Amino acid sequence: MSASTNKRGAKMGKTQFAKIIEKHVGDGSTKPGDEIGLLIDQCLTQDSTGTMAWLEFEALGAEKVLASRVVSYNDHTSLSFKGESTDDHMFLQTVASHFGAIYSKAGNGVCHQVHYERYGIPGQTLLGSDSHTPTGGGLGMLAIGAGGMDVAVAMGGGYFYMKVPKVMEIRLTGKLGWGVSAKDVILHILRKISVKGGVGYVLEYTGSGLKTLSVPERATITNMGAETGATSSLFPSDQITREFLARQGRESDFVELSADPDAVYDEVLEVDMSSIEPLVAMTGMPDNVKDIGEVAGTHLDQVVIGSCTNGGHRDLRIAADMLRGKHVAKTLDCILSPGSRQVEQMLFADGSAEVLIKAGVRFIEPGCNACIGVGFVPGTGHLSLRTVNRNWVGRGGTNKGFLALSSVETAVASALAGHIADPRKLPEVQFEETDYVLDDLLLLQPEGPEVEIRRSPNIVAMKNQTPPAGVLKGSVLLKVGDGISTDDILPAGPLTQHLRSNLPEISKFVFYYEDKTFPGRAVEMQGGFIIGGDNYGQGSSREHAALGPFQLGIKAVLAKTFARIHCANLINTGILPIECDTAQIDLADELEIDISNLAHDKKLLVRNMTKKTEIPATPIVTERQVEMLKAGGLLAYTKKMAQ
Repeated sequence: MSASTNKRGAKMGKTQFAKIIEKHVGDGSTKPGDEIGLLIDQCLTQDSTGTMAWLEFEALGAEKVLASRVVSYNDHTSLSFKGESTDDHMFLQTVASHFGAIYSKAGNGVCHQVHYERYGIPGQTLLGSDSHTPTGGGLGMLAIGAGGMDVAVAMGGGYFYMKVPKVMEIRLTGKLGWGVSAKDVILHILRKISVKGGVGYVLEYTGSGLKTLSVPERATITNMGAETGATSSLFPSDQITREFLARQGRESDFVELSADPDAVYDEVLEVDMSSIEPLVAMTGMPDNVKDIGEVAGTHLDQVVIGSCTNGGHRDLRIAADMLRGKHVAKTLDCILSPGSRQVEQMLFADGSAEVLIKAGVRFIEPGCNACIGVGFVPGTGHLSLRTVNRNWVGRGGTNKGFLALSSVETAVASALAGHIADPRKLPEVQFEETDYVLDDLLLLQPEGPEVEIRRSPNIVAMKNQTPPAGVLKGSVLLKVGDGISTDDILPAGPLTQHLRSNLPEISKFVFYYEDKTFPGRAVEMQGGFIIGGDNYGQGSSREHAALGPFQLGIKAVLAKTFARIHCANLINTGILPIECDTAQIDLADELEIDISNLAHDKKLLVRNMTKKTEIPATPIVTERQVEMLKAGGLLAYTKKMAQ
């Protein structure tokens, strides 16, 4: 990776990202590092984060959604494994209809895939309460993941504020060979730049290799670009995009859009796709990437194919063709979940579904399912190879099993062999594009305020946000290391999925795998501090990882560095994120932090009353966020500004 040393000049060409934000700036500056308020064209929520997002929207007092298109998706708990999930779905369906949003019913598919298939528009902005919202960048849309409060404000017509990221050009050349796919491209990029390498950047794809990648392949790359920490990922909107939209019956939505030939980037990464071989991200982190030769032969207990990362018709048709006339190994389970109902119907129409079932594959409905640990949880010590996007310990619904990530081709070859295997050793199959099935039966149009919003006892309003004290005082309740994810802070899966609308209950699971005593101690001590390491809060946009600590009375989180979305979520809930040398702070230390003169450009002193030391610290806030924190959080601030 080489950094560009060219300075931006007045006559230099523009990046694709610059072209989009210049048309959507509502407040602030477009200069990298400055804060910008973006006009948001479209919003999406899902049933895991959407319940709180809609409760937060109601708290704003708006009469209807004002973004041009808002879609509420039911995909994370679509199987309704608990009655509380069914209650949430009824709330989401009725609240969407009441306030003017479209509702995607259970079984219609994962929000990211359905949205780029049916609603994505090149050049528009999309804000979603899910970290993989950047999937929409596969067709030239600036799609950004955020916390539910930010999405609630955008649904009400407010700006989405963020620091303007730099832009990294990823220049694709060459062409993928047989057995190598778009998933291997993004795994290759992750190995090059790591799960932190995209922080503060938008990844923008250029180069002669673009013409070899379809929109679904591009969407695989932009989906998993979230694992680099990037704000978003962008492919140009070109003739390939036009053809995709035409097959979706939406050619009128096409807008040609790309970077200028002389655009200047902050950094450049060159990727020769011809040189990439099949890759596998082994357990722990998505950037724990190995060449197929390093891990071939590793025993598997489970293979999961599909999800929003690799759930398109192209991927799953290739899987069927590779399995035709064969049978998966009897020593493992193989599960396949299409990314959308459209894909599911296409697999039935072209005979692929029958081939998959005859091969011993368990065919399940479109949805998030195994990716978030709802069903198909690996057993103790088991290794599950998956075509999903994340593989942290605990991500699959347990901290006793292990996950690895690969392409569909590698997953199929491995399912046949019973161990990780190189797909290039199997006969090559060719994919030919077919007409898409256009069926929006499960996309419900809103009916308006006459629809009664149905609420169950499990749907609990968020407690009021109140201004903080001038001096934050308390004990260090927990100290954790580097790379703590939002799954570490608040687990996904069956432990918590049914409690997403009930903060008092879900907060009991904060740091469940790290320290089960933490919630009880936080309540007993009436709050305190959390100490983290580098890249604290990476991964999902799940604002419950901030709302849970908020419910428990946490006053501030001190870490070496923070991941973008989680940092914003902490501020939105009224918790102050502070960067400092955390090596000087230990569990149970008593801290005092004077924030009476909090400012975006002023250092703080963290007084360790136990060790009698003072630690220089930096509050990670903008000038606007200082006022938010003084009000108690984003909802309190928004209501105050509206008065």
